[in-house]
Amino acid sequence: MSLASFDPGRLAMHRRRKRVNAVALTLSLCAMAFGLVWLVWILVETIRLGIGGLALSVFTEMTPPPQAETGGLANAIFGSIVMVTLATAMGTPIGVLAGIYLAEYGQRSWLGSITRFINDILLSAPSIVIGLFIYAVVVARVKSFSAWAGILALALIVIPVVIRTTENMLVLVPNSLREAAYALGAPKWKVILSVTLKASGAGVITGVLLALARIAGETAPLLFTALSNQFWTSDLSQPMASLPVTIFKFAMSPYENWQKLAWTGVFLITLGVLVLNITARVLFRNKH
Repeated sequence: MSLASFDPGRLAMHRRRKRVNAVALTLSLCAMAFGLVWLVWILVETIRLGIGGLALSVFTEMTPPPQAETGGLANAIFGSIVMVTLATAMGTPIGVLAGIYLAEYGQRSWLGSITRFINDILLSAPSIVIGLFIYAVVVARVKSFSAWAGILALALIVIPVVIRTTENMLVLVPNSLREAAYALGAPKWKVILSVTLKASGAGVITGVLLALARIAGETAPLLFTALSNQFWTSDLSQPMASLPVTIFKFAMSPYENWQKLAWTGVFLITLGVLVLNITARVLFRNKH
């Protein structure tokens, strides 16, 4: 028998805690169910309305004019792939290097504290603010929308995500690994490259994939920077079509063919982001 059975006060406290635990658990399950209902509903509607529009023309034809019988999203898909890829390639090295500095050199320095503070601001800043910033700094000065401006805006979204993930993954590496490498006479830069980064590689890659998944569906920054283009273009100094902006424009239109293509684009983005998130989760699971 437990001691609580001999102490009425402890027994009452035990019962009260069980009641509080039951209420908290019930509320948590209700909140989870509420979120899952909306998530499942969104996924079902996306699949129902989007998968029906999948056809070869979606990947081979340009965005059509209103009421056209044929048309696709080839230029928008190409533009999204180009801008997202280049933004990730531009932001990842900066984010990884900054994360290495924060984890290995700037843990207690004033520069490290300032960098973390600014990084936290960028992480929580609305993407439209970043788009307006690039518009004021780049687009308004050159007096032209361009894919390069869109790439810069997306890169500014990638950088803080990669910085935070890289720093967290490096901090999780046990100091015993670093000390063993130092004991063998390895310099600090060699320890970082060969020991800590190698040990946290899966986590860093996970952060990059999550950042890529985040910018894949961003619309607001591209509206103020890359704008859009109804035709195929690979000139990064000119406006370029993208899948999120095309979805926004087509979904708001009264034309049935545009709305159908918008749902198809939503399905493609959802599928792409889902694949990236699953890949990141698998890498993170293998890490642990």
